[in-house]
Amino acid sequence: MKKQTKILLIAAIILVIAIIFLFPRFQGGSTSKAPVQTAESAPEETPQLPVNVKEVQPERLENNLNITGNVLSNESVSLRAEITGLVESINFKEGQFVKKGTPLVRLNDNELTAQLDRLEYTKKLYEGQENRQKQLLAREAISQEEYDVILNQYNTTLSDIKLVKAQLDKTVIKAPFDGVVGLRQISAGSVISTTDIIANIVNINPIKIEFSIPERYTSEVRIGSSIRFSNNASDGLKNGKVYAYEPVIDANTRTLTLRAISSNDDRKFLPGMFVNIHFNLGVDENALMVPSESLIPELNGYKLFLVNKEGIVEERKVTIGIRTDRQVQITDGLTPGDLVLTTGVLQAKAGMQVKYNKIN
Repeated sequence: MKKQTKILLIAAIILVIAIIFLFPRFQGGSTSKAPVQTAESAPEETPQLPVNVKEVQPERLENNLNITGNVLSNESVSLRAEITGLVESINFKEGQFVKKGTPLVRLNDNELTAQLDRLEYTKKLYEGQENRQKQLLAREAISQEEYDVILNQYNTTLSDIKLVKAQLDKTVIKAPFDGVVGLRQISAGSVISTTDIIANIVNINPIKIEFSIPERYTSEVRIGSSIRFSNNASDGLKNGKVYAYEPVIDANTRTLTLRAISSNDDRKFLPGMFVNIHFNLGVDENALMVPSESLIPELNGYKLFLVNKEGIVEERKVTIGIRTDRQVQITDGLTPGDLVLTTGVLQAKAGMQVKYNKIN
């Protein structure tokens, strides 16, 4: 009896120990099969990328080339004497406006006047002799040769008179055109030669604007093309028109030189001034423009990201035209009404769902 009791006691102890070791395993197995899902471990939906888009619509585009140029006078010359002589009088004031043909400087002409007087007396003498010789020749009292000698002397004297008168004309330096006389470089009583500058005279109304454009624009240049220009000395923009250009391209700069003309009634623009020029090469009334930040350069051209009505991103190959400060013209690849991404361009990918906001 005691032996049986011992066996039962040992069996009970073994059972208790087995339960203690096996219960956690059963508990762990049941937990792995039915995990408890908490709010923190629940999966979240990916938020859509917020982007701004611009609806492309036709708009007016002026193809303006922004360049620099220089102001030139309409006419300009350094006044010089044609002969050497003593300055007898100066008949202009520095900075004075003068009309064409106005006498500005007179040189001493006493010697030339004396020569002219002597030739005039000689002319009268030969003129009388020629008349008498002609009468004698008519009566055959003298030979033709004798008459020709006196006729030649008379004609030579006439030529000498013309020569001296031409020299006398050169003693008066006149204004060659309407203009403003600059600073005087001579004084009365000085002897000047043909190399001495008396003063500069310039015509600055109208003025000329000289500028150069890259050779790729030469096909768009037309006589009569309009320009607008300004500088720090003027208020607003002045208008001008192209009237001439060089018929060759400068081989060093690969540019074409043009000249435009413009009125200068207030004379604020002076020769040598630097001006900023807007050269109008043409106008497109139906240009499709996109912001510069929307354009993505690639090896073989350019592309844009567009959004359809459902908010799906699309990739579009495009061809560009004229660039402005903030926009680029698209000549191929867009149609009016397309929605072009203006933000999120770096994050966007074709096929992505985005949340777009239309801007003006």
